[in-house]
Amino acid sequence: MVAQIKETPAATDWSKGAAIVEDAVVPVAEARLPLTDWGFTRSDVTYDVVHVWKGAFFRLEDHLDRFLASVGGLRLELPMDRAALREALTALVRRTGLRDAYVSMICTRGSPAPGMPRHPRHCVNRFYAYAVPFVWVIPEDVQARGAHAIVARTPRIAPESVDPTIKNFHWGDLTRALFEASDAGADTAILLDGHDHVTEGPGFNVFAVIDGTVISPDRGALEGITRKSVLELCQELGVPARVRPLHVEELRAADEIFTATTAGGVMPVARLDGRILGNDRPGPISMRLRQRYWEKHDEGWHATPIPYD
Repeated sequence: MVAQIKETPAATDWSKGAAIVEDAVVPVAEARLPLTDWGFTRSDVTYDVVHVWKGAFFRLEDHLDRFLASVGGLRLELPMDRAALREALTALVRRTGLRDAYVSMICTRGSPAPGMPRHPRHCVNRFYAYAVPFVWVIPEDVQARGAHAIVARTPRIAPESVDPTIKNFHWGDLTRALFEASDAGADTAILLDGHDHVTEGPGFNVFAVIDGTVISPDRGALEGITRKSVLELCQELGVPARVRPLHVEELRAADEIFTATTAGGVMPVARLDGRILGNDRPGPISMRLRQRYWEKHDEGWHATPIPYD
C-alpha cells in the first residue's frame, strides 16, 4: 500500500517545522500522538533521523535502509513503500523551506482495535514524521572547545533486552547518564556495558584515538550512519581505523576522543572525567575528520538535493 500524504493549505509560518500526522502535513507545534498509541505507552516504536544540509539530504538512502530494517526487526509494517516514504520526507522538508533541517521518520505500534486482544499483532501501525531546524546534540561552541564528558555509572541497557542496532526510544539509561553529567558539571556522558566496554552516548557513537588509530566499539551501540561516514573519511585521509571492543581503561588513556551523530557530525571531546586530553582542545585527528566531514558536505558527498520550487 502506498499512502498519499494530504497537504494542508500553506497559510502559516512553516519555518519552525512541519509534521506528518494522520496523512496530513501540519505545523510541528500542532502535531499530536494518540494517548493510547503503544509507541507512547510502551515505547513500542522505531524511528530514524536524516539531516538536510544546505538544501540536500545527507545519506538519505542509508537512513531509509536502516529505518526499514528497524521496522522489520520490530515486526512493524509501514503504510507506504520506500518510494512513497522518500517522497513524503521530501515534501515535508519542501513545505518548511528549511535548508538545514533535522528530519525524523517514525513508525509506532499503534493500538488494538476496540474489542481485540491486547497483543501487538492486533495493532494498526502508524507512521509519523517531522522536519525542524537543524539540531546540534552538542552545541557548536562546545564542539569548538571540545566537549567535557564523563563515564556514566549507569550502564547501557543490555543488547539481550533491547537491540541497540534498532533505533529506539528506550532512553531511561541515557537520560540518567545525562543527569549524571550535568551534576558533575560536564556536557555529556558515555555509557558502558556490563563488562566495562564502551557502548555509546545519548544520541551519538564514541571513538577513541589510540597511537594514531581510530577505534570504534563493536558492541552495544547503534550502527550509526555518521559512524559509517567517519570510517570512510579515515580511509580517505589515510588514518588507520578499527571496529573492535573498547575497554573503558583504553578510553581513559586515549590520546583523543570524539563522538559522531547525524545531529552534529564529528564532535570532539576535550575532557573525560576531568582528565584533560591533549591541550584541553580538540585533538588533531578529530579536527581533521570534523573539517573534512563538513567540506565533503559542500562537495555534494552522498547528497540528495531537495527540489524546493
